[in-house]
Amino acid sequence: RFYTAGGQPHEQNLRISHVRPAERIVMTTDTFIIDSQVHAYERNSPERPWSGFLQGPDEVTGDDMVAAMDAVGVDGALLVSPYSMYGYDASYALETYAKHPSRFGLIRPFDPNSVAIDDEVAQWSGTPGVVGARIMLTYGSYEADHPGINRILAAGARARIPVNVMCSGQLPLLRELVRRNPDTQFVVDHVGLVQPFEPPAPPEPFADLDNVVALAEHDNVAIKISGACTLSHQPFPYLDIWEPLSKILDAFGFERCMWGTDWTRAVSLLTYEQGVKAFQVTDRLSDSERSALMGGSLTKIYNWSPDTGK
Repeated sequence: RFYTAGGQPHEQNLRISHVRPAERIVMTTDTFIIDSQVHAYERNSPERPWSGFLQGPDEVTGDDMVAAMDAVGVDGALLVSPYSMYGYDASYALETYAKHPSRFGLIRPFDPNSVAIDDEVAQWSGTPGVVGARIMLTYGSYEADHPGINRILAAGARARIPVNVMCSGQLPLLRELVRRNPDTQFVVDHVGLVQPFEPPAPPEPFADLDNVVALAEHDNVAIKISGACTLSHQPFPYLDIWEPLSKILDAFGFERCMWGTDWTRAVSLLTYEQGVKAFQVTDRLSDSERSALMGGSLTKIYNWSPDTGK
């Protein structure tokens, strides 16, 4: 049981046309299907109050997220502690991992203004289940020489964990940070583009595509193709996203690209099943490209994979 774009339990059958026949969908048996970004959170309460709001259901627990993944054959996911709700507190993500250690790798955001960044990143990177750190460039006013931002990036390099960057609208700044931190593995969140929380998609959702593609010049930058379906002006299977996405995939190569849904932020625009199936049924990907994009590349970039016995 999960949610439709209208917030109701999802029971509909997907209507698929002009896509790869379902019986021809092939994922090699030893390749995991891994979602590069999902969220889980409890209902707002005095015991764990939200600091803000993230579009989505009132509650999506770790158990709910695992059930949604199981329903569509997703083996694992990177569980990103939701900044909009919990700020820099990753305690719920840690509790979720404790219940489902075989299914989630953990990522949390860091405060660039903290006086203890080095110690915080070092402690986090040594925590079981941790695979990365995150910087929220979109939600602040920063320059490329910001001490705290650069300390997080340097600490990530020392810890050998990727630093995920929410950077829509800040791509020139990100490019300068990449130049300053050549030893850090950067991961661009959400295709590097502004994505909607509710329909419709922006009139020109790929307007900043040139700045996204320019980041591919740097070998230490990978990119999440997460939430991409929310940029479509068409219904499932979102055929209009593939021409611009192909430019990103060609520029970065599949070894630096990772599919993801950004569930639950996308709940008002599509179902979790649609976010998964859109990449499985398209005929724009070969079997090997699909396997790399939907899990293979992530296992190498994050040095992590779910423990499902594959």
